[in-house]
Amino acid sequence: MKRKLFFWELGGFLFTGALGTLLHFVYEWSGGSALAACVSAVNESTWEHMKLLFVPLFLFSVVQVCLLGRNYPNLLAVRALSALTGMLLIPVLFYTYIGVLGRSIDWVNIAIFFLADLGAFALDFALLRRGTLSSRWMQLLGLAVLWGLAFCFVWCTFRPVPLPLWRDPVTGLYGIP
Repeated sequence: MKRKLFFWELGGFLFTGALGTLLHFVYEWSGGSALAACVSAVNESTWEHMKLLFVPLFLFSVVQVCLLGRNYPNLLAVRALSALTGMLLIPVLFYTYIGVLGRSIDWVNIAIFFLADLGAFALDFALLRRGTLSSRWMQLLGLAVLWGLAFCFVWCTFRPVPLPLWRDPVTGLYGIP
């Protein structure tokens, strides 16, 4: 069972990394489609890069719940916690190294995305194996958090909050260019 879970989590890490990388370009490739804006980055803000982690992780979660949900009754709560952790790692690592170096380096930004992806699935694997967070109310809370985050990413794409997290450092603008 642990081996099967390991391969599921490894698959989730690889899927999230690959699809997140592709989603960085989908909005531009689509010619500015509103539908593409809902799931892909519309600018270079930290918030939009957090979306690149969340969207594939969310899609993978849907598949995992359908195929593994009965084997892991703590899946929704654990996934919500690991998604929040991975998403939190992006701004924490990004703003920390920018504060230290005073500039942005593309390869470091890419590494941060993959470290956040790895952090999310490593935490996920550890908590799923332990069986923690398995009460019914925690599963409902996990489900609410995941859907709430999905809503927030779509909403804030079209109505960004005027804070640095949502500001495109390239253009200085917020939201869709």
